[in-house]
Amino acid sequence: MNTATIQHDTKAWKAQVWISFAVAASLCAIGLAYLPGQDLDRAFMVMGYGFCLSAAFAVAKYVRDNQARRVDTPMWGTVVWGGFVLAMALTGWGLWRMEVNPTYKAFLGVSWMFLISSVFTLAKTLRDAHEARLAEMLRHARHPANEQ
Repeated sequence: MNTATIQHDTKAWKAQVWISFAVAASLCAIGLAYLPGQDLDRAFMVMGYGFCLSAAFAVAKYVRDNQARRVDTPMWGTVVWGGFVLAMALTGWGLWRMEVNPTYKAFLGVSWMFLISSVFTLAKTLRDAHEARLAEMLRHARHPANEQ
């Protein structure tokens, strides 16, 4: 008899993760919407934040997929990590070189880091939930008589 338990996140944890991501994304959106300066600077920063968001999800997936054993090619790893580093570096460079109030830069920088960290937490939470569902389906397929 298999007595292994399947780990599930609590509803409170899931809510906190989604709320954190929503707050981080909202703070970034508000900061970018009211960003003073030239239109080109604003467009660059919006693209940078979008690039960072996408690249962070890609890195989280890549790391998780290759956790137990390498399933992706080394070139794909270079593309994923290179894209993430490039996104972070270009966005940081754009934020640093903008001629706006330092307090505004600090707000944008902190909200940007909050967004990136919440992306990693959200990606892990979603992947954990997916793996728990798969484990439950596998358990049920192996032992349908034990299920109620």
